[in-house]
Amino acid sequence: MPPANVPPARAEGRGRGWYRGDCHVHSVLSDGELTPDQLATAASAAGLDFIATTEHNSADAHGAWGSHCARDLLVVLGEEVTTKTGHWLALGIGPGQVVGWEYGVREGLIDEYVAQVHDVSGICVAAHPHAPYPSGVFMYPYEGFDVVEVWNGLWASDLPWNADNEAALAEWGRNLGADIHQGRWRPAMGNSDTHLQGQIGIPHTVVLAEELSTEAILAGIRAGRSWIAGSTATDLSFTATAADRGVGVGERLETLGEQVAVRAHIRGVSSATVSFHTDRGKAHRQTLPSHGSGTAEWHTTAEESTFVRIEVRHPNGHMAALTNPITLS
Repeated sequence: MPPANVPPARAEGRGRGWYRGDCHVHSVLSDGELTPDQLATAASAAGLDFIATTEHNSADAHGAWGSHCARDLLVVLGEEVTTKTGHWLALGIGPGQVVGWEYGVREGLIDEYVAQVHDVSGICVAAHPHAPYPSGVFMYPYEGFDVVEVWNGLWASDLPWNADNEAALAEWGRNLGADIHQGRWRPAMGNSDTHLQGQIGIPHTVVLAEELSTEAILAGIRAGRSWIAGSTATDLSFTATAADRGVGVGERLETLGEQVAVRAHIRGVSSATVSFHTDRGKAHRQTLPSHGSGTAEWHTTAEESTFVRIEVRHPNGHMAALTNPITLS
């Protein structure tokens, strides 16, 4: 029987717009130190619009959130599936639904459990694929998964960007060109993996959605209409235009053979370095002013670049923000 008191699947939003959310969060109902009430309060204080409850191998928290949600905070039902050879997030599952976890890559069962999530219109996220502990490294192929968590903030209180995230980002970036060519690329996302006070929202994913609902947020994530921020103080816009045609992150631009202007406007990162990445690697690099706001621009063509994505880094090299790609044709 589904649990009572589950959170509503829709919250008060702003209609179509950009929503900030953290889809990897743990409470005292698995191995976190905060209650659902404390997490909800912290999420709202951090400026988040949505979070996902992702306790390890359990749906016990699904019925614990209904009385703690603010009207403008969406809580997505989920689970962190901690298998023997990798962890993954099942987001948008049904109330009380538990996805099995007692298997590894040798059992060949992963497709069965991924299908259970897809059957209820949920999405499957390969979590922290290079986490440095037993079972943390993601050993399954990405095929069948919808999203890759390239930025995980579990150690954010000590180091908000580390070698494990760098490896996950590089792996995802190397695969993008081939995936786009095959017509099926997997968006990147970032989450805090909150267990302790002060971690929530570091980092988080900023999603373009039609409304603040589970269905709309998951649709935006699935389509790659999103970017990752290390802080709610960071904001950006990322567009590509050819003549009078323009698109944003996660979309495809038909260039008709014309030159493309790719622009990124960044706010909230002092002396940021913005790099433009394509299927040929890092193509352009530009440093922004020290006052924390500026625009970087680069020109290319569809013949030269199958896609363009950007990374925004602090002067010390740590990530401040990164985007999913705009594809060119």
